Amino acid sequence: MQHTRAVEFAFFYGALAIVGYMVWQIFAPFITALALSAIIVVICYPLYEFILKYLSRKNRSIAAFFTTIIVFACVVVPVFLISTLLVNEFLSFYRTIDVTTQMPLDNALNSIESKIQTLIPGFDLNISEQLKTSIGWFTQNIGSIFAGTVSFIFAFLIALLGSFYLFRDGTKLVNWIISVSPLKDTEDTAIFNRVADSVRSVVTGTVLVAIIQGLLAAIGFSIFGIDRAVLWGSIAAFGALLPGIGTAGIMIPAVAYLFFTGMIGNAAGLLIWGVAMIVIVDNFIGPQLMSRGSNLHPFIVLVSVLGGVSLFGPIGFILGPVCISLFMVLLEIYGVYMDADPKTTVKKRK
Repeated sequence: MQHTRAVEFAFFYGALAIVGYMVWQIFAPFITALALSAIIVVICYPLYEFILKYLSRKNRSIAAFFTTIIVFACVVVPVFLISTLLVNEFLSFYRTIDVTTQMPLDNALNSIESKIQTLIPGFDLNISEQLKTSIGWFTQNIGSIFAGTVSFIFAFLIALLGSFYLFRDGTKLVNWIISVSPLKDTEDTAIFNRVADSVRSVVTGTVLVAIIQGLLAAIGFSIFGIDRAVLWGSIAAFGALLPGIGTAGIMIPAVAYLFFTGMIGNAAGLLIWGVAMIVIVDNFIGPQLMSRGSNLHPFIVLVSVLGGVSLFGPIGFILGPVCISLFMVLLEIYGVYMDADPKTTVKKRK
């Protein structure tokens, strides 16, 4: 009898592993979009509940539809427009460098290197060659950059469709997962709450603040005469993730450039704009969005953003920090269950 039962268990778990692997292969091409759907729903679910509250018949499908449309209008359309502008400005910058590398820019770089060599004998960075190598890399990868943009748009559309169904049926899915989980229902609920708080903390408290700072920087660059404002604003958004540097690492050189090129009024205006932007974000917007608190160090967030973009494409700007944050939550849960006190629970640790 025991032998027969062992065969049954072996057959069952073997079949489960094979079918599970097949299911993973089916969903793997869309896993990034589905993960983004889950993130959108976790962040925007209060909006869905607000809309559902004011519908006369509490129709979940209609509430999910309107919530998805609002997300599309407020997120997808701006992201698409900004991505298009960013790609166009990258191409324009590339063409400008390609044209000027042979003469004026090349001579300017050689002049800078000569001045450095007077201070540091033996210095040989060969900036011009490094720049030309970078241009060659950009030329070879320009196709993949466009492909990544198209994939990004397609993934976002899939994510919106997934968001609709998760808004409408997400509660049923969570309840089903809780019912089949071997953990206690109270512990499953606590884990889901911790994961949701972690996602909101990283996305709204870190990534969204960086995006807002980059957007404000781009507006300032556009107003005060800095070319390719979207490009430099995007770099400022990444700079906002750097501990101790922030957007000042981009704003200060921009102000210096305007000052030394004779546009003193524009330089003063951009300086005032930058200071006001930092004051507003650091003292008003940032504290509101970071009210839940992020448990990730800014440097880890920066590395996770860069690694996420490399792994997932543009969507990795959000998915990278979220994956790291989820990993930290799971490690904490593991630590709770390895605690020597058997009465310790996830809820108590919370």
